[in-house]
Amino acid sequence: MSSVKLNKMIEKLQLVNLVPEVSTDEIEISSPEINRPALQLAGYFEHFASERVQIIGYVEYTYLKSLDRDVKLANYEQFLSSDIPCVIYSTRTEPDEDMIELAKKYHKPLLSSHRITSDLMAEVIRWLGVELAPCISIHGVLMDVYGEGILIMGESGIGKSEAALELIKRGHRLITDDVVEIHKVSDDTLVGTSPEITRHFIELRGIGIIDVKTLYGVESVRETQSIDLVIKLEEWDKDKEYDRLGLNEEYTEFLGNKVTCHSIPIRPGRNLAIIVESAAVNHRQKKMGYNAAQELYRRVQESISRNKK
Repeated sequence: MSSVKLNKMIEKLQLVNLVPEVSTDEIEISSPEINRPALQLAGYFEHFASERVQIIGYVEYTYLKSLDRDVKLANYEQFLSSDIPCVIYSTRTEPDEDMIELAKKYHKPLLSSHRITSDLMAEVIRWLGVELAPCISIHGVLMDVYGEGILIMGESGIGKSEAALELIKRGHRLITDDVVEIHKVSDDTLVGTSPEITRHFIELRGIGIIDVKTLYGVESVRETQSIDLVIKLEEWDKDKEYDRLGLNEEYTEFLGNKVTCHSIPIRPGRNLAIIVESAAVNHRQKKMGYNAAQELYRRVQESISRNKK
């Protein structure tokens, strides 16, 4: 089962540790879901999803203020002695002294966020959904081109990194070079990111490693991007028949999700950056309901029909 360090979530979501005495270094989260422990704080612990991040909002906060201290202490004791990873308080809420003392006793982190409860829940679920999604690593380059996530694949040395560098110079953004980590966020969505050690770096044969963020600025990079289109670069084969119309879509599969795929033959003189840009815009047009190949086919059919009359 995959897991993510609690410290990483604290850093990414800008959470504040309300009990610094409790270390968060070794705590890991394994569930992408959250739990609002209203029933547990009322004393009902049947079917308690203790493995989830616990979020206390304004409703729970006001309810706790209405309880007798003895009842509240008993519920706190059972709640915090459970195997929970952490408790997050949303804006306008804060733990009382009893909660803080028992959190120290059972070594449970109490965190706070400036976000309102609904926004906090959505952000935690979204972030955990990406971090804990099924993941594979593949060889390739991932770019954001006109808002479309373009995964460029091909044999080593075929020109993927050079195409990425030209795209960056033309105003597009790099997500990762060489190794792409693909996360299956849903049955429809794949998200690509870079391993932390190689983030923002590109390897160019004959030159070495360059830091894209330093050379071209922060607007030239992104951390994550959905994968909308795959472009496979391959050596030109004069005996092979290549699709010249694009009437039939081809697909490649990652983690059970299909992604539209184009095979692009490479030969001297071809401008890969312009080809990738065109493929990105054409794919976006198709998603908006316009298919140039089908439009050409329709015109040809109409012309044939007219000539028959």
